[in-house]
Amino acid sequence: MKYHIFSITIIGFLIGVLFRSLYDFSMFYIYTTITISIVVFVFYLIRLDKNSKVIIFVGVFCLAISFGMFRFHSTDRGAPRVFENVLGQSLDFNGIVVDEPDQREKNVKLLVNVDLQSSKSKVLLSANGYGDYKYGDEINFKGTLERPKNFITDTGKEFDYVNFLKKDGIYYVAQSYEVDIISRGHGSKIKRWLFAFKDKFMQRSSEAISSPESTLLGGLILGEKSAFDKVMRDSFIKTGTIHIVALSGYNVTIVAEGVMKFISYISSPRSVTMGEMSPRAGNFGIGSGIFAILLFIIMTGASSTAIRAGIMSILALFARATGRTSDAGRALFLAGFLMVLWNPYLLVFDVSFQLSFIATFSVIFFAPKMEKYFFWVTEKFGLRDVVTVTVSAYIFVLPFILYKMGNLSVVALPANVLILPFIPLTMLLGFLSGIFGLIYSVFGLPFGYFAYLFLHYELAVIKFFSDLSFASFSISNFPIVLTILLYVFLLWWIFRRKITP
Repeated sequence: MKYHIFSITIIGFLIGVLFRSLYDFSMFYIYTTITISIVVFVFYLIRLDKNSKVIIFVGVFCLAISFGMFRFHSTDRGAPRVFENVLGQSLDFNGIVVDEPDQREKNVKLLVNVDLQSSKSKVLLSANGYGDYKYGDEINFKGTLERPKNFITDTGKEFDYVNFLKKDGIYYVAQSYEVDIISRGHGSKIKRWLFAFKDKFMQRSSEAISSPESTLLGGLILGEKSAFDKVMRDSFIKTGTIHIVALSGYNVTIVAEGVMKFISYISSPRSVTMGEMSPRAGNFGIGSGIFAILLFIIMTGASSTAIRAGIMSILALFARATGRTSDAGRALFLAGFLMVLWNPYLLVFDVSFQLSFIATFSVIFFAPKMEKYFFWVTEKFGLRDVVTVTVSAYIFVLPFILYKMGNLSVVALPANVLILPFIPLTMLLGFLSGIFGLIYSVFGLPFGYFAYLFLHYELAVIKFFSDLSFASFSISNFPIVLTILLYVFLLWWIFRRKITP
């Protein structure tokens, strides 16, 4: 009974958050639902018998839904009124840069905590050109505050930019031609150190590996896509490989799985090849996979997106390595519940969170069911597991990608199978190139040379498939009903039970 209460509480809470995300219920309806749920729950709890357990579950379920609606409602407060009063006015603003600057081709995006008449609010500032901006800088800029607006993507889908920014507490955007740095060294010392380490690391890697290979390495290790030009970005999208340079549990899980199997093979090659991984090799492999995830989180500056992806990936690794899918599944839903409890906007408005959850679910429950279809793939270097996880994750996230992004890549599976087995080694060599380069530039060159060869191969594969005329096509209005039906079918296929005669 405890397990059922746990399950319906989480499901009810998530449904409540979902309803409130899509529809603006007034507090009157929320309080009314909470009151009725409490009354029903307490009444039947007092008269507990075999026939009343169902009603108790219904009461708990309704109460959880009400709490989910209330939690979202409590976070949907809006920005301070003083900022609303200056919308559309050109003013001088002071603020602190509270995240790593995002350098684009023609401008730089700065997330600034603006101070106005003793009130503070986050503003996403677009500054023209290039500048030596850093996390923790106090800046002054002249600009006009505006509310963000939704826009239509290249595939014809409307992107909910307003709520995408709101989930991070960003209510306003601005553009400025004049940005002055007043002082430096504000904000968290730990984050300043992490970002400084990241910048130095990328600088040393770029000295050992030329562009565009160094650009891909930055995407693989740190999720850096800002340096990608439009042609390069489109190539990744067409081939369905954009996930390898995105901060989500999708790519982190696949990469960590590859690292785990590769390290296990090195520590005990014979046992892995025969499919009988020794306990010592298995534990060492799991440890190396978790270490790779933690290192990834640190290298990205410990952003909230990377932390969420890392948590999901560790759960997936635990399930894959131990076979305890039931425990990992409960942990996955508990982790998702706690993340949504902390920030209710994640459930509907954060694609990275959604991809992380769906991909991790697929690795825990779907990949084990798919293993029997890949016995033809060699087990050397853990290749069979990497291919199984790659294909399983892509199949399971495909309906979501079609609905949310409207892009169908026909060549995604062959492109991913040809690339992903080499990604762990590429990342290892690239990482060693940057780390040894920090000691002395020449030390990183040998690792950089071999990393360059792999990166060059991976870019060649992506270019080959992206140049095919039939590589991908857009589906601007993939039906939500069809998306739901596809996931219902996949869930039935995963959890179906064989009927014995």
